[in-house]
Amino acid sequence: MTGSEQHLGVVVGVDGSGNSDVAVRWAAHEAAMRKERLTLVQAIALPIPGWPPSNLRELCEADAEAILDDAVTNINDFVKDGAPSDLNRKLLFSQPASAMVDMSKNADMVVVGARGLGALRRVLLGSVSTALIHHAHCPVAVIHQDASLYAEATTAPVLLGTDASAASELATEIAFDEAAMRGVDLLVLHAASDTDMSHILSTTYSTGLSAVGEMLTERLAAYQERYPGVSVQQTVVDDRPATHLVNLAASAQLVVVGSHGRGGFAGMALGSVGTAVAHASRTPVIVARSQ
Repeated sequence: MTGSEQHLGVVVGVDGSGNSDVAVRWAAHEAAMRKERLTLVQAIALPIPGWPPSNLRELCEADAEAILDDAVTNINDFVKDGAPSDLNRKLLFSQPASAMVDMSKNADMVVVGARGLGALRRVLLGSVSTALIHHAHCPVAVIHQDASLYAEATTAPVLLGTDASAASELATEIAFDEAAMRGVDLLVLHAASDTDMSHILSTTYSTGLSAVGEMLTERLAAYQERYPGVSVQQTVVDDRPATHLVNLAASAQLVVVGSHGRGGFAGMALGSVGTAVAHASRTPVIVARSQ
């Protein structure tokens, strides 16, 4: 980031939908916890030049400003005393997905609402959400409209999906940081394989899982020293990490996954575990992306 570029803090996409409203509230709470700026973004893709009416840009701009005004009211009404102290708003005439990916270069986190159907095998994530979790330059939080954000979830743990590799270090750090800020436990899930191993399980395999658990403990030790107030619970499972994460997410307030990894998640670039969890989980999901 150059000196002339503005640091955007936590960026959230705004479009006036119910998904967006929930994402805005979550982002405001996150920015307040982090003591960071909150940037509201409304990006508009205009039709081709010459499409009537001639004052289309002015009409779209007025509508977008009203939506941004509503987002500010949403924050003030819902977050109240915990609202971020530094609130910024931007209106861009650009394709929303490309605009948000570009803004992620100067952000600490991008938050976006998601549209989904909820089952691992029958899901539809919005185009902006999909673009961000694959191409953003910072962590991406995907928030579903029916997520239980506050009253029911404030004491629930943060859930981390990790393969205990170097590729999952960012996700691990984010998860510990989120648990510390929220004052809750951290549940760490590691899967020994990404495929169904039930047909070949044996005593030898179970012994191997025990060794995996010991390795995971070693990888987490440094983080536990840095975050002594965070109580960690480890779970090592045989296989199917996405399924286990989605099931456990139902009793968590936040899920953190890496954008790629090796080991327990077997080299799956986000196209597998991370995407499946972001699609299917009703709980907010942070995908740990970076520059």
